[in-house]
Amino acid sequence: MSVSNITVFRPSVLTLIGIPGLETVQCWIGIPFCVMYLIAMIGNSLLLIIIRSERSLHEPMYIFLGMLGVTDIVLGTSIVPKMLGIFWFHVPEIYFDSCLLQMGLIHTFQCIESGILLAMALDRYVAICYPLRHSAIFTHRLVTQIAAVVTLRAALLVAPSLVLIKCRFQFYHTTIISHCYCEHMAIVKLAAENVRVNKIYGLFVAFTVAGFDLIFITLSYIQVFITVFHLPQKEARLKAFNTCIAHICVFLQLYILAFFSFFTHRFGAHVPPYIHILFSSLYLLVPPFLNPLVYGAKTTQIRIHLVKMLYS
Repeated sequence: MSVSNITVFRPSVLTLIGIPGLETVQCWIGIPFCVMYLIAMIGNSLLLIIIRSERSLHEPMYIFLGMLGVTDIVLGTSIVPKMLGIFWFHVPEIYFDSCLLQMGLIHTFQCIESGILLAMALDRYVAICYPLRHSAIFTHRLVTQIAAVVTLRAALLVAPSLVLIKCRFQFYHTTIISHCYCEHMAIVKLAAENVRVNKIYGLFVAFTVAGFDLIFITLSYIQVFITVFHLPQKEARLKAFNTCIAHICVFLQLYILAFFSFFTHRFGAHVPPYIHILFSSLYLLVPPFLNPLVYGAKTTQIRIHLVKMLYS
């Protein structure tokens, strides 16, 4: 450990303290987190099994749902086991390289999730605004290309942040991270050197991903609603609206929690640390937990096949 006037040279082990100010009740906080994680794993696994086993669901919308399920499983597994190790078994230590790996996985799959939500919004836009051309535009080849671009974009944007931390920083004020998982700014704040480049690059990545995706998602759904409200039949309007509402709920809760976490980390000096860390943890746990529930409840085809599978 280090004190305020001592620096540590390239520490091999860091310490995650969990949720500052709530250390005495962390064991109880771990219970709902664990329940959410288990539901997320079971729900997303069922979603993947249904989509893979039913040939009628091998369509762009369901393929994107499957990709979202894989992303949610990896994202949840990247943070919850270590988090529960801190809360329940008092194992706060983590190797520096393992911490960087966790940070890389978290931010990479956050970027991928945002990209998949954008792809789903564009799919709904084409399906509702240009229904006769949807199958010609959203071919399996295009879906594969979108998946590759989304993954490549995430890897190319996140990798430099890892390199900047690993190669630029040699001295650290402390080895104690006031967080329950390894997050970019939480690690950067430990450094005893100039962190301006890292902060600027972090802002660049956040606004490149969230800003770009959010703008195009919003524009897509504006066009969708304009088209839906001009449909002549009330039943067709309700069906189209019902299809989109699940997507809108998912992306709203994701981006609201994301922007809260992002801005409080950088500008929320007066926000208690435990509030910020609770919300940043929920930002990573709630989407994997809600996605299979929302899509399972709102998507008739998935609901039907789930009932069939449970009965069989």
